[in-house]
Amino acid sequence: MSKLAFGKKNYQLMIAGLILLVIGFTIMAMDKEPYGFGFLGLTLSPIIVLAGFITEIYAILYTPRHKD
Repeated sequence: MSKLAFGKKNYQLMIAGLILLVIGFTIMAMDKEPYGFGFLGLTLSPIIVLAGFITEIYAILYTPRHKD
């Protein structure tokens, strides 16, 4: 039986990060201002996208603490 590279918690965090990225880029595309210079394109969506990337990095670096 082959072991997976990450644990269940890692994959859950990766999926959460991907969802945040999709939401952030979708909100960025929904901005109605010319060239995306509205609140959605300049403020809200970059914060959500950054949170998604931070979640992805944390998911990759996360190692569970085993109780002995």
